[in-house]
Amino acid sequence: MPKVKTSRVKYPEGWELIEPTLRELAGNMREAENDPHDGKRKCEALWPIFKIAHQKSRYIYDLYYRRKEISKELYEFCLDQGYADRNLIAKWKKPGYERLCCLRCIQPRDHNFGTTCVCRVPKHLREEKVIECVHCGCGGCASGD
Repeated sequence: MPKVKTSRVKYPEGWELIEPTLRELAGNMREAENDPHDGKRKCEALWPIFKIAHQKSRYIYDLYYRRKEISKELYEFCLDQGYADRNLIAKWKKPGYERLCCLRCIQPRDHNFGTTCVCRVPKHLREEKVIECVHCGCGGCASGD
């Protein structure tokens, strides 16, 4: 009889330090996904989900690049397991994208006139001072703000 393979994940060293925060964010994500969206626009229902996904990615990015509290092995594990968005973190490392809220805001195909989102415009150049991104609800993620 063949052996049954189980998919047990071996967690790297230091996982127990970040696990409570990631579990809390996962719980918040479940609440946001199950939250009723009566009376909201279709795009507004997704804003809390984008916000929590951004928080998870930013948490792991800060631990590895800014505070240097986790190992490269743990960082790669988090990216491989989907705890953080690899592409968003790659953009944060580039100049001018340090405060990027989501990847949809910089994709020209998702916007009129082939430009980026209005939240990418610095505050001092905006005609309207208070804005909200249609995609993720961001109030402004230009690096010059």
